[in-house]
Amino acid sequence: MTKENHDTRFSPAPPDPVDMGILEMRDAIDAIDDKLLALINERLDLVTAVGRIKAREGRQVLDSTRESQIFERLLRQNQGPLDEKVLTHLFTQIMAASRQLQRPQRVSYLGPEATFTHIAAMNHFGHSVEYAPQPSIRDVFGDVEKGASHYGLVPVENSIEGAVNHTLDLFFESELRICAERYLAISHDLLCRAGDIREIETVYSHPQALAQCRRWLQKYLPDAELMECNSTARAAQKAANTPGAAAIAAREAAQIYHLKVAASRIEDVARNTTRFLVIGQDEVHRTGKDKTSLMFVTSHVPGALYKVLKPMSDNGLNMVKLESRPTKHQNWSYFFFVDVEGHIEDPAVSDTIAEMKQICLYLKYLGSYPRAEENHP
Repeated sequence: MTKENHDTRFSPAPPDPVDMGILEMRDAIDAIDDKLLALINERLDLVTAVGRIKAREGRQVLDSTRESQIFERLLRQNQGPLDEKVLTHLFTQIMAASRQLQRPQRVSYLGPEATFTHIAAMNHFGHSVEYAPQPSIRDVFGDVEKGASHYGLVPVENSIEGAVNHTLDLFFESELRICAERYLAISHDLLCRAGDIREIETVYSHPQALAQCRRWLQKYLPDAELMECNSTARAAQKAANTPGAAAIAAREAAQIYHLKVAASRIEDVARNTTRFLVIGQDEVHRTGKDKTSLMFVTSHVPGALYKVLKPMSDNGLNMVKLESRPTKHQNWSYFFFVDVEGHIEDPAVSDTIAEMKQICLYLKYLGSYPRAEENHP
């Protein structure tokens, strides 16, 4: 290799660690850290240049399609020992910093701090964006619709409790699109000021969290008074300010509200997962592993739903969700929410939607976006 074409960022492979002492290994680690820092800053320089092009062309900063492709490529190339979850976390933070350099972003979520929605938002967008807690799901929609926030994150369904109906209802009123989805494994911890379960007289939490931990509470805190709150984060706030009180909440709430973990993973049923949606104004392009969401109303006649869904079968689409909600405008009239695999840029999906429109009384396209895996960190 000549001096001219030698890449000075990389030096020859380090000696085998077996032949190195601890001080030599630390020196080698420091050298690698220096290279990583230089490469990350080089990446951010390129990202800043991309941001200038996006601004000139009026393009959005968040490109869910591109980010999904990056994660897929990195996970495919990773040979270990780096854990896939750690890899994803590291690059989530790098890409969050990249977006902030292009244009500072604001994300609304169902607050206060340390709700599971907040945790899901941080997992998706990283820690570099500005987060705006909202008192209700309606306020999250409103904040994004007004342009005060670039995106919002809202819960839509839980593997144990089912659909979050208020979120579904708000899609009828809103023109926002679904830009991405995120799954979060829900685990409940018992948090209190002293960290001693014997001192707990009152337990605060959201009604769903109390229900999901009922057997544990009956076994270990049978005499404790159970008090409902509108969120697990609000429960943590109450526990932080109330002697003899505890909260059932996410572990992350302990640090934020200066509590101690008295017991971990106290939920009665494992594998409890909540699906969240990122809402915004973006049109997300096809990745090849996508999902499309629709809502529609059928005629109130026998066989109407079968006729509406038949084009999906005819075009070979896989339906992964079907949910009904009353329209509230007429008795026994329902909205249906459906998720199918594929993207509106796929001919099979666009043709199906066109056929369904001819049959439905009302049909609304809610968005196409990269399909997330339930075990996505």
